[in-house]
Amino acid sequence: MTTSPFPGAASIHEAAGRIGALPGRFRPVTPEMRAYGPAYPVRCPGGDNLWLHRAIAAAPPGSILVAETGGLTEFGYWGEIMTRAARARGLAGLVIDGGVRDTAALASLDFAVFSSGACIRGTGKDPARGGALAVPVLLGDVLVRPGDLAVGDADGVVVVPADAAGATVEAARRRDLDETAIIARLEAGETTLGIYGLPA
Repeated sequence: MTTSPFPGAASIHEAAGRIGALPGRFRPVTPEMRAYGPAYPVRCPGGDNLWLHRAIAAAPPGSILVAETGGLTEFGYWGEIMTRAARARGLAGLVIDGGVRDTAALASLDFAVFSSGACIRGTGKDPARGGALAVPVLLGDVLVRPGDLAVGDADGVVVVPADAAGATVEAARRRDLDETAIIARLEAGETTLGIYGLPA
């Protein structure tokens, strides 16, 4: 169960009808990291992080940057300096299909970072290469649009369309309350077979 004021990623995913789960490769730098907020998509050219710098300057406070990198994940697109810059701008987190570095420093900072891995390989900053801000991006089979709800925790990351976010969060909260009641029944001696009506 979660101690956060917001439901966890798994509860959101289930409450949304089991949609929006990003691939399992997206992991937080530390298990304690949690992200919850509107997505601000970023399209980066592979091996180049200039558009992430631009996103830090452009995204509204509270946003979670959600970045695709053209499939070139083996670069360190993000590190301590960018984390500190994003925190200073009031951003809420990063989800990136690419590598991050300075992970020991990132672990000590109050900013949620979810990536597909750690990588020390450096990136370019070429203004001639194409990228984009606040346009839909595709991570795995999930299309992420500006303003969609992004939720991440130790279990993974889920993205829910903005127009379904409110109802999904309320359904997830009800689901968490139901699970609290189930836990009480288990501690009183019932079995999961009996509670869920599963065949013995």
